[in-house]
Amino acid sequence: MRISRLVPALAATALAVLGLAPTAAAQSATRAETPAVASTNGPQPIIGGGYASNAPWAARLFSNGRQTCSATIIAPTWILTAKHCVSGGGLSFRIGSLDQTSGGTTANGVSVTNHPSSDLSLVRLDRSVAGTYARLGSPGSVSVGQTVQVYGWGATSQCGQEINCQSRLLKVANVVVTGGCRDAYQGQAICARRGDGITAGGDSGGPMMANGVQVGVASTSDRQTTTAYTNVTAYRSWIQSVAGV
Repeated sequence: MRISRLVPALAATALAVLGLAPTAAAQSATRAETPAVASTNGPQPIIGGGYASNAPWAARLFSNGRQTCSATIIAPTWILTAKHCVSGGGLSFRIGSLDQTSGGTTANGVSVTNHPSSDLSLVRLDRSVAGTYARLGSPGSVSVGQTVQVYGWGATSQCGQEINCQSRLLKVANVVVTGGCRDAYQGQAICARRGDGITAGGDSGGPMMANGVQVGVASTSDRQTTTAYTNVTAYRSWIQSVAGV
């Protein structure tokens, strides 16, 4: 089984995998930014779930104006997202709107701090954004067998080029925690199996929420059964040292 990063694909290569760094469950994934496996029986639902009704901390990430990933705002000037989402530069965000095309507040990223060994990045904004910030979990905030929520604007089907089937409105799905694993950079992660949906390209960087607190950041997914979220609770001291929260 291949587990691949969730950044939307831009190249149109049939039956290729959107593969970057591997997780513990997929040591053979590649680093080519090519599409997820296309279905031979027409588009199949990936994230499933439904539309979110309340997520004021959600942020859509754009790179050079292109929809790229999901994220959260955790403090007035700080965004938390995945490290593999920020390499393209030209970062901007729409914050606090369920619709990635309108509403909320827009801000630009002025500096990026990447964790050295996990798929986490903190982006400092060019302005202070008022609103509701995601509360971050601590060790013990999430457990094996727990049903948690994952959020993102990513692909809603296996459509080949995932950039072409991103959701305009923020989606949410339930997944079930199966245990610890590794993220795209071999950092500590939380693995979960599909509940009523699963993550896909464009959901990267978005949150895993357990009882209303953020415990993970989307890193990888096979688009069908398994997803891995970098374990926010394991890196709380690093986040606090950079962003002060």
